Amino acid sequence: MNAGAASSRPERPERDWARYFRADDRPLELMHAYFRVHRYHPHSHDAYSFGVTEVGVQAFRCRGANRASATGMVMAFNPDDPHDGHSGAELGFEYRIAHIGPELFAEVLGDALRGGGRVALPLFREPVIHDEHAAQALLRLFGSMEEARSSRLERDERLAEAVVAMARRAGVTDEIRTPRASASALVAERARDWLEERYATDCDADELARAAGCSRYAMYRAFVARYGLSPSDYQRQCRLREARRLLRNGVPLAQAAGAVGFADQSHLTRWFVRYFGITPGAYRRAAGVDM
Repeated sequence: MNAGAASSRPERPERDWARYFRADDRPLELMHAYFRVHRYHPHSHDAYSFGVTEVGVQAFRCRGANRASATGMVMAFNPDDPHDGHSGAELGFEYRIAHIGPELFAEVLGDALRGGGRVALPLFREPVIHDEHAAQALLRLFGSMEEARSSRLERDERLAEAVVAMARRAGVTDEIRTPRASASALVAERARDWLEERYATDCDADELARAAGCSRYAMYRAFVARYGLSPSDYQRQCRLREARRLLRNGVPLAQAAGAVGFADQSHLTRWFVRYFGITPGAYRRAAGVDM
């Protein structure tokens, strides 16, 4: 386990801080942070994201409604679940959040519940959960990841405990949630596929609408309805996800910025912080990459 810190825990609570941890060999990441000023730009993760609010209130918008997670509550974001986030109280909030790749979640759940084999991925109906057992299971996982002296066996056990605790609170499965796509959804999917293949391209709305096979307005409306983000936000998110991968692999920051379509290093850094709450440098340290 490698650990990187965006900053040390401050003596003055009014200052934002964040620490980031990343598993060496699996899609598992953790952030422990206090935010009073920072505001997340609307974004999603390509992983399950489970957070526990430890102090204060975190306010956010998700699935068309305003939400709030107060002390002891659990946040549950499905993969690609758009949301933002900011302090819901004057004194800010402290929380821990784990990002667990869907393939790892399915592997651990299948092993825990069936002794191996594939399982249908669970999905969460509500992004805020009141469950002390699940919260404590997540906190034990966080503790094992943050403690350098904990064994890999202990971390595996804590991960299984947390995954099972959260899966029991899921409302539906991915198999149930996937209906036949409507014409509007197909338009959005064509636009998404184009953006994912050409995320570094500086395209305009006309070009994307032609790829989707409709007008600019119809494309925009269908995309937001399907994915909860504007096409430009989705494109930027694709760039940032690829930038994370490049940084983990040791690509210099300036080179990564150019490769994924950002104007320069500072442009990438600004958006990286707005989406992920930490700097690219802190993320590189968490990934064990020398600066």
